Amino acid sequence: MGRASRRAPLMWRFMLVLARLLVLPLCRLRVSGRVPDDLLGGPVILAANHVSPFDPIVMTAACQRVGIAPKFLATGGIFDAPVAGAAMRAAGHIRVDRNTARVADALPAAVQALRDGEMVLVYPEGRIGLDPWMWPERGKTGVARMADLAGAPVLPVAQWNAHTVLPYTTPVGLGRSLLRALRRRPEVFVRFGEKPVDLSGVTGTPGARAMKATRLIMEGIDETLAALRAGEMELPREVDRTRAVDNSRVRPRPGRAALPGSRTTRAESAAGPLPQPED
Repeated sequence: MGRASRRAPLMWRFMLVLARLLVLPLCRLRVSGRVPDDLLGGPVILAANHVSPFDPIVMTAACQRVGIAPKFLATGGIFDAPVAGAAMRAAGHIRVDRNTARVADALPAAVQALRDGEMVLVYPEGRIGLDPWMWPERGKTGVARMADLAGAPVLPVAQWNAHTVLPYTTPVGLGRSLLRALRRRPEVFVRFGEKPVDLSGVTGTPGARAMKATRLIMEGIDETLAALRAGEMELPREVDRTRAVDNSRVRPRPGRAALPGSRTTRAESAAGPLPQPED
């Protein structure tokens, strides 16, 4: 366990080890890259893509593997659960009450943690991504504003294949998904970026800076993820048919055009193949 992990609250250190034990029978975790040495011991934002309800457990296990203990920005519902909520509070994680008047409270809490020299992990998409090809969708500007206010670097992190363990609609069919994962033990990947996103050229008003920086951050995650998706740069080898598909937040990528804003229901996406990238 790294120096940063040893400084973490006892409950968070316990959860880091527990995540490794939970992941072990369900998948073969492959972790590559690491947080650069010059970023350890200071404020840094880890910005990761989000593909499955299993992601936070996988990411916790990956953090334990590389010896870091970031504070997670997590949905408020977890903090309201009787046991999990107490554990999250004791571990020092940061609550995000999405779609409520309290959602703005997470930003100053995260900025303060960064100013205190903490590492913070955020999912910039703000939800499990619904891009038809499971690439990172357009991000929210919160991560960029955090970086601007705290003067913290942003390191992209990519994770892949967790949807083969727990699909989008979990906890529906949870038992079946777990039995399938126990039988197959699919490979699940986490990759830490080699260097922070270069935001030095971002200028303009605060709003313009946040939007420009967000685009650069999502591109950084995209590039980090590409190293994990060799051979499945268009559709995944295994498509999660339980996912809704939302084209309204699709980001342009090399080799494909952005789709016009439209939505496809979960039932429609499960009924047939997902749309192919345009030429």
